[in-house]
Amino acid sequence: MSEDFSSCLRDIPDFPSPGIIFKDISPLLANPQKFTEVIDAMAKLIENQEIDYLLGIDSRGFIFATALAQKLNLGMVMARKPGKLPGKVVSQSYDLEYGSATLEIQEDAFNAGDRVLVIDDVLATGGTARAASDLVEKMGAKTAGYAFFVELSFLNGKQLLESGPVHSLVKF
Repeated sequence: MSEDFSSCLRDIPDFPSPGIIFKDISPLLANPQKFTEVIDAMAKLIENQEIDYLLGIDSRGFIFATALAQKLNLGMVMARKPGKLPGKVVSQSYDLEYGSATLEIQEDAFNAGDRVLVIDDVLATGGTARAASDLVEKMGAKTAGYAFFVELSFLNGKQLLESGPVHSLVKF
């Protein structure tokens, strides 16, 4: 990308735990023009892929996935934290750089063979995106790839994401 969107972020040290530098997207969300530019740029990254659904990861991934789904006229499904979705769900636990967590998707979210692009705000160690992809695969759908606003390249999270191309706008 020719535009540098890193100025739309701010670093928050020691959040959510000591030693972590959190990449805060609040400045981006407060600027509607820049947010529109980011969504347009992300849409260009994935426009040539065959995709049936976008899967937004709880919670900041919802923001990007919803805007991209509307722009690309695709369905959007939510991967949520436990106990947040009604009905029957499929679950996947995973490790984070600062703990562990679980994601859930409603069991009827996808059909066998659907192509799903996983969306989140930041790719760090890759555990969350990998868990989302594992959920997609458990349901008989196919992970078409991944798209992130920010990639923390030094954490090598991309190495966990083998099931499709990995796109990101800002890399550190």
